[in-house]
Amino acid sequence: MLSSQRAMGLLYLALFTACVPAANWLIQNIGTLCLPQANGGTLCLIPVMPPPLAALFGAKPGEWLMAPSAVLVVGLAFVLRDLLQRRLGLLPATGAILLGAALSSLLAPPELVIASGVAFLLAELADLLVYTPLQRNRLVLAVFASSIVGLVVDSVLFLQLAFGSLDFLWGQVIGKSWMVLAALPVIWLIRQRELRLGWEPAR
Repeated sequence: MLSSQRAMGLLYLALFTACVPAANWLIQNIGTLCLPQANGGTLCLIPVMPPPLAALFGAKPGEWLMAPSAVLVVGLAFVLRDLLQRRLGLLPATGAILLGAALSSLLAPPELVIASGVAFLLAELADLLVYTPLQRNRLVLAVFASSIVGLVVDSVLFLQLAFGSLDFLWGQVIGKSWMVLAALPVIWLIRQRELRLGWEPAR
């Protein structure tokens, strides 16, 4: 019978893995603005920052800062990767990253296969490297710091490899950051529960 800790870890793993197809579906189907692409697909965008603040990050005066709708799920993926490492350990977390990178490449449009796979792999590894030394006693800080590093790496690499440009960097970073910030109260509650139950991070 599965222990409660392992069962939680497997749940986090399932949710983390589901983020990859969910992101690919969202970016093609859900948004406040969906634009047809030359390859026959669709790019759906969502607003991530209102005017006039959006102008500070490159939006035109009076317009919202926009980002692909997948940023919501991608931001959540960094948080879930941290949680699955906490409950299952470093080796399963590394395996989950490799699985996610493979799925990301398989589900991406042909012209974005390399950008999608490489960005996912390196960004999640960056998340792991920052999270691992911080997580034992500072879970909320570890999740926040590692997720921010990971999402910046993901945004820079994806945009550079896919388009050779960082024109849409701020929309990507801010959109992903909202999900990380929204998750932090939940992470705090998880940490309080761990303390009550005497759970230690898996190795």
